[in-house]
Amino acid sequence: MSLAHNLRDVLRRIEDAAKAAGRDPAEVRLVAVSKTKPAQAVQEALTAGQTIFGENYIQESQTKIPQVGPHIGTSPVWHFIGHLQSNKARLAVRLFDVVQTVDRVKIAGALSRHAAEQGKTLGVLLQVNVGQEPQKAGCSEADAPALAQAVAELPGLKLMGLMTMPPFFDDPERARPYFARLRELARRMAPDLPAGTMNELSMGMSGDFEAAIAEGATLVRVGTAIFGSRY
Repeated sequence: MSLAHNLRDVLRRIEDAAKAAGRDPAEVRLVAVSKTKPAQAVQEALTAGQTIFGENYIQESQTKIPQVGPHIGTSPVWHFIGHLQSNKARLAVRLFDVVQTVDRVKIAGALSRHAAEQGKTLGVLLQVNVGQEPQKAGCSEADAPALAQAVAELPGLKLMGLMTMPPFFDDPERARPYFARLRELARRMAPDLPAGTMNELSMGMSGDFEAAIAEGATLVRVGTAIFGSRY
């Protein structure tokens, strides 16, 4: 199947999942995860109408993003969705529109400083480790409110919401309680934060994005179902 066909199929599944949950499909946006895929594949997806792309690796993105550039008058929107080290914060600000994986004050401060230097406002989401898995990044649910308060006050950053990667299950329904926990965490945090800072929930990938949509996802990160297996 072609990339364009795969993309259409994923978008149809997103629409169907949103409708099944009684939601407006326009509330859910697709982040096409293009890590390890060449710039040509991103350009093909752009031609097919996709505009938001997610990358995991700064070094790879340094080469790929300039190669893609604006495409037929459309500039892609780039989300960083990998683990970010403080020493890569300057590059992350330069390359990306949104960083979804802020999980500590140190990295938020570095992003804020470099955003101010570059005269840019960077969208950020807080990564929360709802599964409490030691091998995964993300702040704890208990630490999320204080981190959100700190990030909301930093210049150059626009706090948008929360992101998570739940434990892997063969049955996507088993991930739903983790998605629900993220949604409820955002709901509890929102009254104590500036308006709009908890609007986005980035959760769900190729194997479980429909379950995530049922629990309130506004951004789903899908790679394999669009681009095929990683190289």
